Amino acid sequence: MVLGTRLFLQQILIVAHVQIRQSSKVMAAHRERTFICIKPDGVQRNLCGKIIQRFEEKGFKLVAMKFLQASEELLKQHYIDLASRPFYPGLVKYMASGPVLAMVWEGLNVVKTGRVMLGETNPQDSKPGTIRGDFSIDIGRNIVHGSDSVESAKKEIALWFKDNEVVSWTPAADTWIYEN
Repeated sequence: MVLGTRLFLQQILIVAHVQIRQSSKVMAAHRERTFICIKPDGVQRNLCGKIIQRFEEKGFKLVAMKFLQASEELLKQHYIDLASRPFYPGLVKYMASGPVLAMVWEGLNVVKTGRVMLGETNPQDSKPGTIRGDFSIDIGRNIVHGSDSVESAKKEIALWFKDNEVVSWTPAADTWIYEN
């Protein structure tokens, strides 16, 4: 009887171990990085700390950050998909008008969740509780940019950061944020 119980418990442990490994792989597949940039209006209004705090409190991990005056060349590359739009020249000029805070955040579904946290591009359509809903009024001064897809995030991160500027690390609180 004892031998049968021991074998049964070993089988349960093996199954549990396999399930944990599989769910870890699924979580790792959804753990991604996004590019978030606080625009000149957000910097000038001293909102950097509040925006960073929201991402930290959500449980996302900051893996890169730089405060810089972005060149028009960098901004033209960043917004290349909008080059045919009439507001493009003004957008590039505005973004080059003051310092920005460029960041890379990492976490489970961070691109999608980050976009929800930012709110709609037009702050008038943003709900209270979102960054744009709480801190901005005008679409031309919507204080923050966030990647709209995993593919865009990869391109934007590569454009703004060198590989050695993005830090891989594990916060002590990781096990309190993620199941696995």
